[in-house]
Amino acid sequence: MISDNKTYKSIGVMSGTSLDGVDIAACELRQNGKAWSYKIIEAETVGYPADIYQLLKSSQKLTGFELAQLNVYYGRFLGQAVKSFIRNTGFAPEYIASHGYTVFHRPKMGVTLQIGSGAEIAAVTGIKTICDFRTNDVALGGEGAPLVPIGDKLLFGNYAACLNLGGFSNISFVGEQGRREAFDICPVNFVLNHFAKKTGEPFDKNGELGRSGQVIANLLKSLNNIEYYSAKPPKSLGREFVEDNVFPLFDGKVSACDALRTFYEHIAIQISGNIGRYKNSKVLVTGGGAHNGFLIELLKMQTDAEIVVPPQNIVDYKEALIFAFLGLLRLNGIPNCLSSATGAERDCVGGAVYY
Repeated sequence: MISDNKTYKSIGVMSGTSLDGVDIAACELRQNGKAWSYKIIEAETVGYPADIYQLLKSSQKLTGFELAQLNVYYGRFLGQAVKSFIRNTGFAPEYIASHGYTVFHRPKMGVTLQIGSGAEIAAVTGIKTICDFRTNDVALGGEGAPLVPIGDKLLFGNYAACLNLGGFSNISFVGEQGRREAFDICPVNFVLNHFAKKTGEPFDKNGELGRSGQVIANLLKSLNNIEYYSAKPPKSLGREFVEDNVFPLFDGKVSACDALRTFYEHIAIQISGNIGRYKNSKVLVTGGGAHNGFLIELLKMQTDAEIVVPPQNIVDYKEALIFAFLGLLRLNGIPNCLSSATGAERDCVGGAVYY
């Protein structure tokens, strides 16, 4: 049972599909009546050692035994990263909530897999750990994603919508029936990083590589005609979507900069089509893509919504904060996964707890 006006100290750990590192956030959460407040006390992003980066990047191709090994190895890495963070900051959390790294996400087949053993994290840190937040929802027929809507509703409910620009973009908003709805819109950094690396850069800093390219009209049309975009929510995306539907559309003759410029236009079209309804209303934009000046410029050009980019600690660590919040709800048996967002049979309490 969550106590009124008690401060809960937790650490949220977010590992995104864009492979740009692990976000660790020391958070304080407090409930006062129906209102919630939060503070991000300390936060940092831990880069991946070369071996872990390569293993995660190729994880979907590993054998079953190799994947089981990576689950343990990566969990121990996360545990050590959090332990070092605690030692450096002096923050004393009651629990750790970890998203894990998504290897497979095929909810229509009842399959989703996030690795990063919670048992290893708990063993290394000596702190209660919650992980594996998606599988309960998928077992109930849901997409297992997005998971952040409950946090958007209770922590950021003063915005008309919350837009996250990570490996994939997702949006959360109050639907016509007053229920929180959410879905994945389109790939973002997962694709942008892929083409930036072809130029020798790890990512497209501020969108300058894309800005220098040209939009390839036929390619843009093919991207916008992908069947997923006309499907109604609930719906979610994973790396398989990109590998099966996006990358095959790119002709090897298209330069990396033209590929980037075309995909930026695609992102802006898909996102603006979903936030256009919020004319003169505030839309909170977070995630790594919020630092991309060219992408934000395109979004502002193509929509009348008021694009709000918050302070950097919220831009970078909002998802880690929300996973800390999901962990608190899990420990208290409160639903943290909304069927209105995922399409599951019912709201559920997601997450496996390791003591």
